[in-house]
Amino acid sequence: MLDWSKISTVLLDMDGTILDLHFDNHFWLYHLPQRYSESANLTLTQAKQKLVEHYEEVSGTIDWYCLDYWAEQTQLPINDLKREVQHLIQLRSDAHDFLVALKQSGREIILVTNAHPDSLSLKIERTQLDQYFDVLYSTHEFGVTKESQKLWQRLQEKQPFDLSNTLFVDDSINILDSAKEFGIEHLLAVANPDSQQPARTINDYPSITDFRTLIGSILENPKN
Repeated sequence: MLDWSKISTVLLDMDGTILDLHFDNHFWLYHLPQRYSESANLTLTQAKQKLVEHYEEVSGTIDWYCLDYWAEQTQLPINDLKREVQHLIQLRSDAHDFLVALKQSGREIILVTNAHPDSLSLKIERTQLDQYFDVLYSTHEFGVTKESQKLWQRLQEKQPFDLSNTLFVDDSINILDSAKEFGIEHLLAVANPDSQQPARTINDYPSITDFRTLIGSILENPKN
């Protein structure tokens, strides 16, 4: 599926790829609507419908991922509300062994997440995921998201990587499409980003449900 002899840099998404997406799905689809219904004097159904419609309007933009934006839109302390359900933040069950193998193999490991810096900080606090990476980037630092070609251009200017020797892993097909358009040679989709939901069928890219199946090939083709 992947030729690890040709991969020296690994760019990894965070939510749904390294971390279980269950936290984010629960927060945005259940916890925030509950708190919003209470503060805005709406039924839970009304609150959820209003939020979901708003999510769809800004999907893929920096606003969708910006906690400051949602704090302003809902007049709620988003960071504090996230901490109310922070116990749900966790690594995917297959992530630790995979990341350790990548590090042992001598490859450059870079986190590239659309998550807001405050969200990234909370998740590092809860999981210590920073220990696995050479460098971590929130796309807010660049002012655009992974859905935009400008992100890849700005990221490569700051953190040069060889398109032909780079693997990018994400659970979003739209984002993988963006990376493909930029010219990243090796692409991998995560078919089961949320542990509480069934795996999806993905036809456009090689896909995976358990990173541990890659470990043998990674270690057989070290870069150190």
